[in-house]
Amino acid sequence: MRAVIQRVSEASVSVSGVVCGQINQGLMILIGVEESDDHEDVSWLTQKIAGLRIFTDAEGKMNESVQDIKGEVLVVSQFTLHASTKKGTRPSFIRAARPEHAIPLYETFVAAMSERLGSPVATGEFGADMQVRLTNDGPVTIWIDTKNKS
Repeated sequence: MRAVIQRVSEASVSVSGVVCGQINQGLMILIGVEESDDHEDVSWLTQKIAGLRIFTDAEGKMNESVQDIKGEVLVVSQFTLHASTKKGTRPSFIRAARPEHAIPLYETFVAAMSERLGSPVATGEFGADMQVRLTNDGPVTIWIDTKNKS
């Protein structure tokens, strides 16, 4: 699984002009699933993201997690995170998981993140043409790939 995590002061996702997910301070997570991903990837990634100390403490240092600040989370599926641009100028998405594999892992990721935070997680609509709006706070943007844990 690949994730792009952005610290935000606000974020929302819309489908056909209707907002389907919205948060205030917290994390906007773009998540991509590949065919080789499994529940171990979900578990490792949710633990890693929930504990990331990327929010400022009282002294202005990045020392607190989304859990510490009781922040919100918005998760949006994005298969293009698995784009390969090695050949030519048209990306290949061959590593991105097919919906029958990706949807259950995406839903498991959302449920696991909600459980870790102890609060609901906002989402987009899997496979839909979505419009994402956010105010990146910092900016702070982090990329994580479960296949590269070291």
